[in-house]
Amino acid sequence: MGSGHDGVATELAARLAAEGADTEIMDVLRMLPLRLGPALRRGYRWMILHAPWLYDVIYQVFFVGKRAGGTSPLTALAAPRLRRLVAARAPDEVVSTFHLAAQLTGRLRERGGLPCPSTVLVTDFAVHRLWLHRGNDLYLCPNPGVIGEIAARTGRPALHCAPVVRPEFARAGAFSGGMAGSGAAAGAGGVPGSGGAAGSDSGERFVLVSGGSWGVGEVIATARTLARSGRYTPLVLCGDNTGLRRRLRAAGLGPGLGWRDDVPELMAAAYALVDNGCGLTCEEAFAAGLPVVIHRPISGHGRDGARAMARAGVSLHTVTASALLAALDLLRDGRSGQGQAGRAAALFSAMPAEAGLISAPRASRYGSG
Repeated sequence: MGSGHDGVATELAARLAAEGADTEIMDVLRMLPLRLGPALRRGYRWMILHAPWLYDVIYQVFFVGKRAGGTSPLTALAAPRLRRLVAARAPDEVVSTFHLAAQLTGRLRERGGLPCPSTVLVTDFAVHRLWLHRGNDLYLCPNPGVIGEIAARTGRPALHCAPVVRPEFARAGAFSGGMAGSGAAAGAGGVPGSGGAAGSDSGERFVLVSGGSWGVGEVIATARTLARSGRYTPLVLCGDNTGLRRRLRAAGLGPGLGWRDDVPELMAAAYALVDNGCGLTCEEAFAAGLPVVIHRPISGHGRDGARAMARAGVSLHTVTASALLAALDLLRDGRSGQGQAGRAAALFSAMPAEAGLISAPRASRYGSG
């Protein structure tokens, strides 16, 4: 719905193309008739921005509720389009990076409408029921803690793979010495692209604050908590939410940043990332060696993702302003941040996702020789 699932698909396609594969990215929402897909995206965005309680109800009933059906009725509407696409291209494998796509491929595979193998690359750290369909052939997941659950609930093989992020983030982590948050501020020049405002005081540390590509959640309250502490300077990644940028500036908490091409460089200079969505931005921070605090996560999958990341020891999870500042202060002695960053970095020691695909050439499979 946002950009996280698309970002994973784009990077995976780029890696496969580099190995000589012919790839095509298809938006599952565009497979729905009568422009239902764009309407669903608009409705979901409205809920996340203005009525998160409503999304939480939907999530609890349909995503994790024990009595809900196993497959969304939307899959029946999208199935004819996918059949036509598969018939025209005859792919060696179909890979899903979104739970609705995973249901669609599982349904078709189970009913004989998908002749090639179907692999699901789970992009969430916490796996809800709608990711899982027994019709799919293989599951790949960056969280080793849920591999057993996926295999047990689907009866299909489930493998641990490294998070799929652009290589620029790993290079940013290497540039910063392996732990982006271990430095002080960005230096006398300030934060890249911020006009030299945030982090220019050597006594302060600048903290990236992210509300995803839509700038959702209690971002302004988080930024205000950091600014009032006198110890941390917030720099908010607003995505395409221009209204959030205006509100930040009016509150004296700017400059909020829109879409950026230099996020790896920002992470290399930052002290920590404060996030509320538990998605791709967190995994990018893991690759960059940047400590992550999940603060006041968004409803539904955000809250479950925060708990899963905290259990894995790759991030901290806070819900109050005082707890957020305490968590950030804990990172200042270096040992806590290094331990967290080390566990996050260990996620990338798993096989790359492209090596785990069913159709991957044996020579390129991880550890196959």
